[in-house]
Amino acid sequence: MPTRHDIRNVAIVAHVDHGKTTIVDAMLKQAGAFAAHQQLDDRMMDSNDLEREKGITILAKNTAVKYHPKDGGAPITINIIDTPGHADFGGEVERGLSMVDAVVLLVDASEGPLPQTRFVLRKALQANMPVILCINKTDRPDSRIDEVVNDTYDLFLDLDATEEQIEFPIVYACGRDGIASLTKPEDGTVPADSDSLEPFFSTILEHVPAPVYDEEAPLQAHVTNLDADNFLGRIALLRVEQGELRKGQTVTWIKRDGSQSNVRITELMMTEALTRKPAEVAGPGDICAVAGIPDIMIGETLADPENPIALPLISVDEPAISMTIGTNTSPMVGRGGTGKGADAKSAVKDRKVTARQVKDRLDRELIGNVSLRVLDTERPDAWEVQGRGELALAILVEQMRREGFELTIGKPQVVTQEIDGKVHEPVERMTVDVPEEHMGAVTQLMGVRKGRMDNMSNHGSGWVRMEFVVPSRGLIGFRTEFLTNTRGTGIAHSIHEGHEPWFGQLVTRNNGSLVADRSGSVTPFAMINLQERGVLFTEPGTEVYEGMIVGENSRADDMDVNITKEKKLTNMRAASADNTENVVPPRKLSLEQSLEFCRDDECVEVTPEAVRIRKVVLDQKERSRTASRAKSGK
Repeated sequence: MPTRHDIRNVAIVAHVDHGKTTIVDAMLKQAGAFAAHQQLDDRMMDSNDLEREKGITILAKNTAVKYHPKDGGAPITINIIDTPGHADFGGEVERGLSMVDAVVLLVDASEGPLPQTRFVLRKALQANMPVILCINKTDRPDSRIDEVVNDTYDLFLDLDATEEQIEFPIVYACGRDGIASLTKPEDGTVPADSDSLEPFFSTILEHVPAPVYDEEAPLQAHVTNLDADNFLGRIALLRVEQGELRKGQTVTWIKRDGSQSNVRITELMMTEALTRKPAEVAGPGDICAVAGIPDIMIGETLADPENPIALPLISVDEPAISMTIGTNTSPMVGRGGTGKGADAKSAVKDRKVTARQVKDRLDRELIGNVSLRVLDTERPDAWEVQGRGELALAILVEQMRREGFELTIGKPQVVTQEIDGKVHEPVERMTVDVPEEHMGAVTQLMGVRKGRMDNMSNHGSGWVRMEFVVPSRGLIGFRTEFLTNTRGTGIAHSIHEGHEPWFGQLVTRNNGSLVADRSGSVTPFAMINLQERGVLFTEPGTEVYEGMIVGENSRADDMDVNITKEKKLTNMRAASADNTENVVPPRKLSLEQSLEFCRDDECVEVTPEAVRIRKVVLDQKERSRTASRAKSGK
């Protein structure tokens, strides 16, 4: 069969923070994608604001570099897909793998294979893709290259790789310095026999198969991603499997439900470095972008009108975590950050507070996010949103918040399945790296969450690696407590492991809440009196309302408190008047921490300016009546 030798399609996959985006930056620079005078940022592929803030890749993106072989041959286009490294964005990884013919597995020279490494490698092996192993960050002082290579071989064997797949080439690299070598350097050093990524490029050309096609086959192109443009409207990113796609061509659009319609390609673009440039034709193996089809969805096919043949739909793993997202129902809806309506009117002009606006936004998210589901609930102003993990859903809420939405978010729940008449819940494989002195605290923490230890190894450097299988709901709220118990030194990563029978009741938060019993502004006098009752979340001057949670109680039950109490003023000077008391700075909770803190009868109010935790039922008397009815069993 004919082969296109002028193109290679490869995905770079790895665990979070192992250096994928940094090495792609170096490839772009060394392939001459930018002029010498251009000012370049670090991590150029992380174009999303949230990606830059959190330091992780959230969306799979593609770039293309023109590589000029050293032997003077014709330039070769290498299409590179930069995939996320976090398990919660696994849908992006699966979508990225559908566009390529091989993967580069990036592994940290110190940390070695971690849960997400296992996840992305399993997907690549299932698709029968060849793998190139790249040991990155060889210059780390704690690097242990030989052990990491052996651990990776063990992982391949564990995932039932074939003999051909196990015979993978190994490249040693320092992505930050843009240096790669085929010769193993000493631990903690940069490869000495090279000064560029040339060995990495040549390994890709040698081991990534060139696209193969059938000259007689009709057009087939697979939609793998979506984008939007203010002038062109919806843009579909696709890989041409067979045939040719031309600008102005009429093609058959085969939808997810099997229905077909003829559409015209108004614009055709190809990626060069970080920009899309107009093109006239895209051939087999090309990754291109087309405009002119307003309702096209991921996984659909563009085919030949005379012989339309659909490609298989992209399938992703089932969601594991759900949360309820609805309109803001608090007394401070639409009133800005301070709650004082008159002062904040100009700031809240573009506020989105209606159920129709929230539903439209969730429907828009479904277009480009294949791993998300939105289900109706009993209430017309709230929807159940299901996703891979807590972080993926928190990212969605954060994006909506920045767009001006006001929302009420319920406590994250797990998505259960019924198998053989029994309820099964999702479980995660959690890998924990901690100093030896914190081993007991972590084991105890996991025991409370019904986690069972599968493996434990000591690297001999004072650190211990432990693997646990733990129910997904046990990890809701785990991270904050874990970092506290390990004094910020512990590293924990988890990956979805399947479903197991229901583990029983879990009690993960032992302390109750301090709940405001009236509306008003927080006073320093009230805070000083309440400090010994627990940890406060609000600062002086913050406006609160009845049912809003203002702190964490030091005891197990909830306590209604008056945090707006003012000091009585008299004209008598007290003997202790000169004694000064300090207000302890409040604990500021992020959106993720607020979701972790929630109990079943609590929810999170999210506005562009503030994140507040509140009771689902705000009225104190109504909550008391509900509690007494529950106790009496009525």
